[in-house]
Parts: sequence; C-alpha cells; structure tokens
Amino acid sequence: MNPTRFFLIRHAIVEPSARVMMYGDMDVAVCAMAMTQETAAYRWLAQRLPREARWFHTPLSRTRSTAAAIVAAGYPEPEMAVEPRFAEQHLGEWQGVSYETLTELLRDPPHPFWPHGAFERPPGGESLEDVIGRIGPTLDEMAEQRAGENLVIVAHGGSIRAAVAHALKLDPHQAFQLSVKNLSLTRLENHDGHWRVASINEEPPSASSA
Repeated sequence: MNPTRFFLIRHAIVEPSARVMMYGDMDVAVCAMAMTQETAAYRWLAQRLPREARWFHTPLSRTRSTAAAIVAAGYPEPEMAVEPRFAEQHLGEWQGVSYETLTELLRDPPHPFWPHGAFERPPGGESLEDVIGRIGPTLDEMAEQRAGENLVIVAHGGSIRAAVAHALKLDPHQAFQLSVKNLSLTRLENHDGHWRVASINEEPPSASSA
C-alpha cells in the first residue's frame, strides 16, 4: 500500500502588532506587506505540493489566508476543509501578554529556544506536552482513515513541532529544538502505521533569488 503523506505548512508571518506578544491560538491576521513580498515563496509551494491532495487548514484566519495565497500562486484550487485539531497551542491566561510580562509569570525556566518551558502549562491553557497529546492521535487517525492519500495541512509552528515529535517519539523539550519557520514545509509519511520523516522545515527560495 502507498504511504499516507502529510505536507505540513506553517502559516505566513503575522502582523507586527501580534509579534510583540504571546498570541497562541488568538486569531491574529497575517502581515499584508510580507505577503506581497513573498510571492516567490508561494509560487515555490504551489509547485512543490502534489496535485492530487486533500487540503486542510485550521479555524484561524492566518492559515486560511496562507492556503488561499498558495492557490493564487498557481496551485489548482482544491476543496478546503477545516481541521480544528491542528490549532496552535492554547496559552490560556498568557495569551495577549508581552514577552516581558511573561517572564514574571513563569514557574519553570524558559526553554533555550522558546520563551517558556516545554512542560509548563499556562493557567487555563495547554503545555507543549498537551499539544503533542492532541496532535499525535489526530495524525494516526487521519493516516488510517485516508490511507495512501496526500494530505496538505496549513497549520502552526506548535502543531507542526508536535507532529514531528509524535513521528519521532521526541519529548516536548526536544520538540522545542525544532525550527519551523513561516512558510516552511515539513513532510511526514505513514507506512502501515510506521512514521517516517521525509523533511523538516524545507524553506522556500528568498524573494531576492526569484
């Protein structure tokens, strides 16, 4: 049987006012200026993705806008479905606070590559460990229900890290060591229940090289 292949794309960069705070799964908009400057990236993704594929995005507008931009860059318009289980980490009471304020709220030391620790759960929110626990069963279910298909999912840095962590059996601290940049592509394959990582954080060419 052919593997189920997942093409995970992190959404475009968000507007500057959101980048100074912990926005988590708040519905913040993408940066309009950046989108106009990243046409080469969208063309690259439109060409890189398989033509026969089922498409999903999360309920947040930044993933929907990114998916639409890839289609506008030349990908044949697919039927889009919403997959809420791939939403970004919910940060509870931390959402909307500045990075400076966050340092006063932490109970655990921050991760070397992230503003907070991988196991710390914000009040009313999720830890990265919780996100891995949410994403893992979702991936397994989709791989079983859509066996042999190509699945394009426009998602978030947190949910893509969680997906790779599930595939590689990484702990949450290790998951935060993964770089998942905006508009990057991560490819996972499920072969009869066994996970394989084909690539992590594939980056599109810069606009200057277009």
